[in-house]
Amino acid sequence: MTKEPSQGTQLASYLSADNFALMRQQMAFEAKAAGSHLFWESEPAHTCFFIEQGLVKIYRITEDGQELILHLLQPGDFYAELGSGDTPFSCSAEMMKDSVIGMFSTAALEQLIASRGDFAIEFMKWMGLLHRTTQSKFRDLMMFGKNGAIASTLIRMSNTYGKPSENGILIDIKLTKTELAHLSGTTREGVSRMLSAYQANGAITYENGYLVITDLDYLRSIVQCPNCPPDICRM
Repeated sequence: MTKEPSQGTQLASYLSADNFALMRQQMAFEAKAAGSHLFWESEPAHTCFFIEQGLVKIYRITEDGQELILHLLQPGDFYAELGSGDTPFSCSAEMMKDSVIGMFSTAALEQLIASRGDFAIEFMKWMGLLHRTTQSKFRDLMMFGKNGAIASTLIRMSNTYGKPSENGILIDIKLTKTELAHLSGTTREGVSRMLSAYQANGAITYENGYLVITDLDYLRSIVQCPNCPPDICRM
């Protein structure tokens, strides 16, 4: 049971076909095994990454030793941290599935931006969308606490991995309660309590081990959902 991920923040949706082809020409593709790392926090950010296949988590370790997942990168997603000199990565990246990654240098990306005005404009629009997506995630966490963060995560999962089901929206990816905790900045126990409460209130259920959202409006009410478009309200 699979579903194509949301196309909303994929770089190819923002670059012209010619500009996307120019970027791909400079990539070297490598297979990466699940559990391996693309990069570690504090390493020099000299490389950009395009997810050809697989699933990659971008995460940080907090001061109290907890993992916080910032992004789940899917096929078609792109990751880069641009700065000056030896600017370090602000987070780490680990394969959650066997993956194929296209890699090329930030210097080559900067050259494309400097030499092609149309590429620069398209790339800036894509980066602006990512910024709005990140702002939206932190809005839910800061304004509505752990409950809001968990509800927000489920809403985003419905936009990214949801497919119609007899009982509602089936989330076509299996994440453990620990992974959900890492996505929402809370504990496994907190996630377990909130999912039990959502299920008791008729907002979620399960089918063959997959989570199904049966009352999306209930989850939206928790975060006073502003009905952001799916390309912003996503994982």
